[in-house]
Amino acid sequence: MSLQVRPSASRRAKISSLGTYVPPRVLTNADLEKMVDTTDEWITTRVGIRERHILEKGKGTSDMAVEAARICLEKRGLAATDVEVIIVATVTPDMLFPATACLVQDKLGAKGAWGFDLSAACSGFVYALQMGCKLVESGAHSRVLVIGADTMSSILDYTDRTTCVLFGDGAGAVLIEPAEEGETGMIDFVHEIDGSGGCSLYMPAGGSLNPPTHETIDKRMHYVHQDGQAVYKFAVRKMTEATTRVLERNGITGADLGCFIPHQANRRIIDASAERLGLPAEKVVINIDRYGNTTAATIPLAMGTALEEGRLKKNDLILIASVGAGFTVGAALLRWEF
Repeated sequence: MSLQVRPSASRRAKISSLGTYVPPRVLTNADLEKMVDTTDEWITTRVGIRERHILEKGKGTSDMAVEAARICLEKRGLAATDVEVIIVATVTPDMLFPATACLVQDKLGAKGAWGFDLSAACSGFVYALQMGCKLVESGAHSRVLVIGADTMSSILDYTDRTTCVLFGDGAGAVLIEPAEEGETGMIDFVHEIDGSGGCSLYMPAGGSLNPPTHETIDKRMHYVHQDGQAVYKFAVRKMTEATTRVLERNGITGADLGCFIPHQANRRIIDASAERLGLPAEKVVINIDRYGNTTAATIPLAMGTALEEGRLKKNDLILIASVGAGFTVGAALLRWEF
């Protein structure tokens, strides 16, 4: 037998297409005022959200992911069978197994593709984006579909006013392909986790430690639990640290950026991070008022908003960043190539 070793390849990777999706049902602050002890003024002042989209009953995260993926592929003029890998970033899978990526592959009709789910909460898309880029940069694959999608309404306690006002549902998908000659694409990234903050934002039950029982249900352990102050302080500090680090080691400043696309968790966190980076408001993409915190979907949804508003153009340097449950931290620098 003569073993033929596949040669390694080194090339750059880029985002070549984007698709986003939010379900049609809208839950406004006025609606929440009727459900829980809160006010529109408190929500808009403290977190900057006016409304969020909620997925209809009988649908799952995979359904939103497929809609975003279809739009992404249609814009690129490709068929689902052209996709080689599907990576789904989510903390609200349709079920514990099979992976949501398997459900997406089947519903999308991406015959021959392989894939997996990635759980990093609000940093999920940033992490999955790097996984996709590295698969392309290595030469292993040429078309990787990276999806951030979450149905946060499925794990919210709508009697808890501290959490139910924050989140919404949505999905975003990007296609990762090799950069062409003269293109740069993905440039650099910084990732970090700090598990000591795990209990500051988590869902206590549903896993192997606390499987579902009458007791866990009675104690409302299958919903999001959050220490808001701890999350806020960590997010502002780490968002700034990660973005500063990736900018400095690439020899650029905020003035060189086309736009900054942060995770949309809280308007105050975004504003504080932008101020510490010295970024003017016109360079910071914010759409939390329309969608709330859609967890892994926020950054691709914000990319869509930037494109719609004409604030994201070919050749722009883009900085994305997120902090999420875990704690997870991620920042990436790229050049927009379409």
